Amino acid sequence: MNMRANNPTVIITGASSGVGLHATKSLVQRGWHVVMACRDLGRAEEAAFGENIEPNSITLMKLDLGSQENIHLFESSFRSTGMPLHALLNNAATYMPRLKTPARSPEGFELSVATNHFGHYLLSRLLLDLLFKTQKEHSQKDFRSRLITLGTVTANSEEFGGKVPIPAPADLGQLKGLESGFLDPIAMIDGNKFKPGKAYKDSKLCNMIISKELHRRYHDRTGIVFNTVYPGCVADTALFRDTPKAFQVIFPWFQKNITKGYVSQALAGERVAQAVADDGFATSGVHWSWGNRQREGRQAFAQPLSRKASSLQLGQSLWNLSASMVNLPTEDTL
Repeated sequence: MNMRANNPTVIITGASSGVGLHATKSLVQRGWHVVMACRDLGRAEEAAFGENIEPNSITLMKLDLGSQENIHLFESSFRSTGMPLHALLNNAATYMPRLKTPARSPEGFELSVATNHFGHYLLSRLLLDLLFKTQKEHSQKDFRSRLITLGTVTANSEEFGGKVPIPAPADLGQLKGLESGFLDPIAMIDGNKFKPGKAYKDSKLCNMIISKELHRRYHDRTGIVFNTVYPGCVADTALFRDTPKAFQVIFPWFQKNITKGYVSQALAGERVAQAVADDGFATSGVHWSWGNRQREGRQAFAQPLSRKASSLQLGQSLWNLSASMVNLPTEDTL
C-alpha cells in the first residue's frame, strides 16, 4: 500500500539513528509519511528495518548537510517527488570534540557550524515555500505547517542544565568570525581560537536563534509554526561517537544517577514527534522543553530562552550573515 497520497509528510534530517530514528518511528505510528534525509542511505534502511518501521511509510533520500551543493540537490530531488511538505524536523548534528584543527566543508567553513547551522538554515529557507504551499492546500483550514529544530540545554542558560558551569560555553560574541568570511584560518563564529566542543555548542545556539528569527519574520504572514525542542538529555546517541570511550560510559551514568536528566532515545523520539504533530504544540515561537530533571509522566513546558538566544539584534545580524554564507537573499517572497 502506498501511504504517501493521504498521509502528512515530514522530512527528518539525521533520521538514521538516535532521536531522529525514534521520531521517525513515532511519527509513522501516528500515520505520517517520513522522508528520512540522511548521509548514509544503507545505514538508514538498516536502522528502519531494525525498528520494524513500515517500509511504505518512509522514503530514503540522501542529504549531506555539510555540503551546500548536496542540499540543493536534495531540495530538487524532493520537489521532483511531488510530495507535499507538512513539517520539517531539523534534527541532525555533528559533534567532533577531539579535533585539534578544524575540519572544513566543501565551501571551506568549519564543519560543525557548516553542518548544524548553515546546513539547516539553507534547507529551511529552500523549503519554506513548500511548507506554505502545503498549508494553503490542506483540507483543514486550521492546519499549520511546522518547522521544528532540535535545541540543546547547553545553549540555553535559562534551563537548569544550562546553568551548570561547563568548559567553553556557547557564545557567538559579535559574530566577528562570520563578518570576516569564516574561511581559513577562521573557524569560530566569534573569531577566536578554535575549540571543537564550543563550535558545536555555538552551532546549536545558532539553531535556536534562527528558529526565533524564522518565527519573527514569517509566522504572522504565513501561519507556519516555528519552534525548538529539548526532549531531555539523550546521553547515549551516536552524536557522542567521537568522544573518548570513558566519556561514553561515564556521561550516561552521570545523567541517570546524579543529574536525573537522562531520557532514552525512544522517549526523546516520542517527545520530538509530539512537537511535530500534536495539537498541544501548535503555538509558534516556543522552545518546548521537558527540562533537565526527569520524572515519570513529565510534561513539556514553554521554556524561556537566554538573552543570547532571544536577542533581536543578534538574531537579525546572524540571519543576514548566514544568508551571505549560503548565497541567499535576506528575505523570501512567500
